[in-house]
Amino acid sequence: MGDDDSDLNDEADDPLDVPRKRFGRGVMGSAARRRLKSLSFNRIFPNILTLLALCAGLTAIRYGINGQWDRAAAALVLAAMLDGVDGRVARMLRATTKFGAELDSLADAVSFGVAPAMLMYLWVMHDAGGIGWALCLLHAVCCVLRLARFNTMVGAPDLPPWAHNYFTGVPSPGGAGIAIMPLVMWLYSDENFFHTPIMAGAFLLASSVLMVSRVPVYSGKHMRLKPQWVVPIMIFIGAFAAFAVTDPWATLSLVGGAYILAIPFSAWSFRKLQLRARAESKAGTRPV
Repeated sequence: MGDDDSDLNDEADDPLDVPRKRFGRGVMGSAARRRLKSLSFNRIFPNILTLLALCAGLTAIRYGINGQWDRAAAALVLAAMLDGVDGRVARMLRATTKFGAELDSLADAVSFGVAPAMLMYLWVMHDAGGIGWALCLLHAVCCVLRLARFNTMVGAPDLPPWAHNYFTGVPSPGGAGIAIMPLVMWLYSDENFFHTPIMAGAFLLASSVLMVSRVPVYSGKHMRLKPQWVVPIMIFIGAFAAFAVTDPWATLSLVGGAYILAIPFSAWSFRKLQLRARAESKAGTRPV
């Protein structure tokens, strides 16, 4: 199954990853210098988006320290949005690099591992003492373990086409979203029911387990749209943007709830496709 929507580690090496010996005198050193001087902006633009996502995640911590919970949650949402487009932009511009993939993983560890953990601890988990801090640590550790698992899966045998539409476990941005769901719902409803260490701890524990699990989660990275669906989806996106601007916390609460409810359906859908593929494979090997 697939994993986080990050830059692909394909055959294109990063333009900055040039051995030092090539910068000596002579033809090789001159060629290397010309290569750096003629570096296309398209090659670094996806990395700029990744760094902006990192800055947004760190800014969420700053807002949390100041008690500006709405801005802190908005900063994490912005980080997730930027993370969702940097890999796609890299593939569109044919600028996928090993440097970009490693940078993306490091930024994700901070934005979706450390930042949500710190934010939830500053918001309510400090009331639970050592247990609250342990749950926040668990989220950060599981996020890093997930990213490390993804990096080690690079270069694994090719998956069947239908399996590329699924993540292995909840991706790190999704895990961060699940972790801060009590905060988002509290911002929407202002109910003290969500502002408790028990509720926040339950979501932190769930996000931690789901990130390191092998539960198939639908990704949509390789989704292809039929022509008749283009206009309805554009209308839906426009309506979603209007609701997000009008009432962002209600919209985010609805999206978060729908995402959590979709996880069991994704697992069921993956299992169904897996059984179908096995049946077709057996049917193809039967003697005539």
